[in-house]
Amino acid sequence: MRSIPVNAEVTPQGPAQVLRLCGLAVSFTTPAGVVCAASDVSLQVARGECLGVVGESGAGKSVSFLALLGLLPPNARVQGAAQFCGTELLRAGPRALERLRGAAIGMVFQDPMTSLTPHLRIGEQIAEVLVHHRKLSWAAARARAQQLLTRVHVTDPAHRMAQYPHELSGGMRQRVMIAIALACEPQLLIADEPTTSLDVTIQAQILALLAELKREQGMAMVLITHDLGAVAGVADRVAVMRGGRVIETGAVAAILNAPHDPYTQALVRNAPRLTASAGVTQAARGQEAVALTLTDVSVEFSVGARWFGRAAALSAVNAVSFELRAGESLGVVGESGAGKSTLARAVLQLLKPSSGRVVWMGAALGELPAGELRALRRDLQIIFQDPLASLDPRRTVGEIVAEPLRVHAPELDAPARGLEVDAALRRVGLPATLAGRYPHELSGGECQRVGIARAMIVKPRLLVCDEPVSALDTPTQQQIVTLLAQLQCESGLSLVFVSHNLALVQRLCERVLVLYLGRMMELAPAQSLYARPLHPYTRELLSAVPLPDPQLQPARLARALPGEPPSPLNPPSGCVYRTRCPHAVAVCQQRVPAWELAGGDRQVACHRWREL
Repeated sequence: MRSIPVNAEVTPQGPAQVLRLCGLAVSFTTPAGVVCAASDVSLQVARGECLGVVGESGAGKSVSFLALLGLLPPNARVQGAAQFCGTELLRAGPRALERLRGAAIGMVFQDPMTSLTPHLRIGEQIAEVLVHHRKLSWAAARARAQQLLTRVHVTDPAHRMAQYPHELSGGMRQRVMIAIALACEPQLLIADEPTTSLDVTIQAQILALLAELKREQGMAMVLITHDLGAVAGVADRVAVMRGGRVIETGAVAAILNAPHDPYTQALVRNAPRLTASAGVTQAARGQEAVALTLTDVSVEFSVGARWFGRAAALSAVNAVSFELRAGESLGVVGESGAGKSTLARAVLQLLKPSSGRVVWMGAALGELPAGELRALRRDLQIIFQDPLASLDPRRTVGEIVAEPLRVHAPELDAPARGLEVDAALRRVGLPATLAGRYPHELSGGECQRVGIARAMIVKPRLLVCDEPVSALDTPTQQQIVTLLAQLQCESGLSLVFVSHNLALVQRLCERVLVLYLGRMMELAPAQSLYARPLHPYTRELLSAVPLPDPQLQPARLARALPGEPPSPLNPPSGCVYRTRCPHAVAVCQQRVPAWELAGGDRQVACHRWREL
């Protein structure tokens, strides 16, 4: 199937056109032969226009635009034509591309942590671009760098200039990447998955910033993403890619409201959406035993210990209490820094709580001898956030999945373990032939399925999922959530699902716990919480979820909650959310709100929930 023609729905090339691709093809020479990553890609972007490029992982989105900038490895072969303001990029030499990169063409990469230099301060990294391309003095470049940080809404820019990347949050690092890309006022900005792995409020802030830059500076922009909600709020036109080819393109409203290609129709149909009436109905579990009980669980870390002076205490989780019945699913949501992952690890005793009790089936886990706790871990399994980093790169898939059996079922011999591994792989939708491959040979979705198979092979009774889909594209996220729901239904296990994606939590979980700076804000049945959230923070989280609706999403971005949560080293007095809450009053500063019943099976911690 050929890509659609370049002139299918756009006016001919004129002075306003910034980028034009025609018949772009990218292939790689490998020991197994030539692999085609993109074929016959034809696109164009005009000044002041944002083109959204969407598709699953492996569709050829990123590789097509990295090819323009000469950022592919030596084994890549690029053919076709790519004109940028009249310059043929594919025929430009390395020096010409170096002059364009960072100056006329800005690039925001997917992972800001790996894109920033870890040993250089933020101010130096921004200033370096200006010194190199604009020949400014270092003093002038640093002054301009601070202005750029202000432009991209970084709080306390003078202080941030002296910090290193690891000292910033994910949202702050992404803003720094945008500041670097904007330093020389480029004519074209390419943003490659700029919101992947960010929580919903920071996603909304980054998308609102991109929309603001496009509107005020009139630059051409390419937004590469798998999130249709992102393109709905920022893009003017959309190009859908599959298998390295452009299969459909058009105005954002036309693509999202009336797509023609069956693949695009499936993408739009399966895009995560919040609906007040939908969600997992809480089952009647009065006859089922309470499997897991947390009572006032707190986790603190000592930070900044020096030879002279006392270490500061960072409260990551503060007095969290809840019960989880057998077969029940609980979603834990909140922004980065809310304490979600810390709580998940404390439940499994991977982190020792500073205070409080974790009781599993009547046994207080923190009081068990090491040998008994080790034996009990057969019932308590976890799926980690990064599917590739959580798998041992030196072991095959078969060895990784079989490892729990070596520990918890030593009576099984090698053939028996092999049969169990094959069954576990098939259970999560993978062919048994993958057992001989290594993690780096698999896709992100396949790696996550391997992680699920490893956790499920010992038939656990509690499964803790720590952001298991945040690094995956939308169709793969849907597949993993459907798989988890199926496995839970088949095995009857209890599930704790940690996520910042409230649309996926709605599909999977019966109850939802909302955390902010380590404190409980609201706990409610999923249907009640999504239909009528009581806490102002819950409302902000729900309003930040991107919707694949070009009529609604731009207005939602304009109302994005500003700023980031305060540092847990210095939390606000009273209600920790008061510094960002639009409804805060004097009492919110003076007293910590009580955790109180709000009718039925709902609990909330807010001084004003009744009147709001």
